[in-house]
Amino acid sequence: MAGVDARIVLVGLPTIAVQLHAGVAEVIWVSQAYLFASTLGLLLIGRTTDLVGRVKIYNYGFIVFTVGSGLAALSFTSAELILSRMVQGAGAAMIITNAAAILTDATPRNELGKILGMNSVAFRMGSIMGLTLSGVILSITSWRALFYINIPIGIFGTVWAHYRLKEISTRDSYRRMDWVGFGTFSVGLGLVLLAMTYLSFGLTGYEPGFAMLASGIALLLFFIRYELRGKIPGQPILDMNLFKIKEFAGGSIATMFNAIAWSGILIMVSFYLQVIVGYTPLQTGLSLLALDSTFIFAAPISGRLSDKYGSRSFVMAGLTISTVAFLLFAFINATTGVPVVLLALGLLGVGTGMWVSPNISSIMGSVPANRRGIASGFRITLSNIGDTLSFGLAILLMTLVIPYAALNNLVDSYSIPGAVIVGKGEFIHGFQLVAVVLASINSIAIFPASFAKKRAVLSTVEEDEKKVDATA
Repeated sequence: MAGVDARIVLVGLPTIAVQLHAGVAEVIWVSQAYLFASTLGLLLIGRTTDLVGRVKIYNYGFIVFTVGSGLAALSFTSAELILSRMVQGAGAAMIITNAAAILTDATPRNELGKILGMNSVAFRMGSIMGLTLSGVILSITSWRALFYINIPIGIFGTVWAHYRLKEISTRDSYRRMDWVGFGTFSVGLGLVLLAMTYLSFGLTGYEPGFAMLASGIALLLFFIRYELRGKIPGQPILDMNLFKIKEFAGGSIATMFNAIAWSGILIMVSFYLQVIVGYTPLQTGLSLLALDSTFIFAAPISGRLSDKYGSRSFVMAGLTISTVAFLLFAFINATTGVPVVLLALGLLGVGTGMWVSPNISSIMGSVPANRRGIASGFRITLSNIGDTLSFGLAILLMTLVIPYAALNNLVDSYSIPGAVIVGKGEFIHGFQLVAVVLASINSIAIFPASFAKKRAVLSTVEEDEKKVDATA
């Protein structure tokens, strides 16, 4: 469900925009707010779980996620919905940060790829199927049901986790929290993401937007310098020594570049099929089954095979196939649009399915046991940074071809039966530009992904003790 809610609103954004009288910038933030909140809290949550235990925070996450879902369903303005989505995102961060770490603790070392593959399939299948599920829900009821469905599942998950999960993690012996690191990282990252949004949608002038961006970058640079100097040894919010592990560093960076490409193209597909082609939310959701089905087919096979043959070849092949899929979107035009979209979505599902679980296996299997919480949190933080930047980048590139005001008018005309939609050609040209740029970004991920383990297995107890000593 954490995966479902990362994507479930994308197909419904045109409908939500009309019913809440919101512009494109506001409805994009309905989606971004979820990722934004989870991103800012991930490192704090990851560090906290290493101190107090993974299962406890995982269980609290279900409660927060369920409350946020209820608030979102009851929202009557775009501002209320955005704030509710931030509560929901905080709960999701508590769940997904701990999931990979809990599984890594409990998994036999020769089955890590398979088990993490099952987990990554569950999350990615949720995020992908959320696109189709939203189309089905919107065809029979209100957009509020997109959030109501979480409540009974969230209650069940809370009770189930409380009674079934037992704490077996290795606690970190250092008990203090790095509040300076957390504050500078969170504020710096928040300013960068907000600046990207404001500049993309023209919500501020260039000078205030770039001033916010510069301030955010300065704080992030200070954060990196502070963590490297080790002001509170053994207790950092982000252990920079983890970057000495090439599998961790390469896999995490590859995750971010892939996320920058992946999320932006999905929102463009949703708007293209509904606003330009004229599909209903149900038709749009059913079209996205091309992505769902191929991902579900490829992911478990890749996870199992990576345990036997190693992660490196699978992550590199998967990213290469994904890059080809992004390039196919650039061939969309007035006559070949939907068939090209379906083919590209199918390839994107195969490529994503091939690389996700082997990459996670390589990352999590490379770090010492008492750093798996913070390692998992940082991996997902980079993924969420990529997701959040992706929305703003896609819209920014689109507005280089079609002005933001004209893009808003396109969305408004979607709700008017028989309206003559102006600007279809400019939208298609903008979509082609977005596809080429995102394909280039995704191709960059192939190099750091090549650092993945040739054989992704969990380290032995002796190796873990050596890693703990090295990173202390």
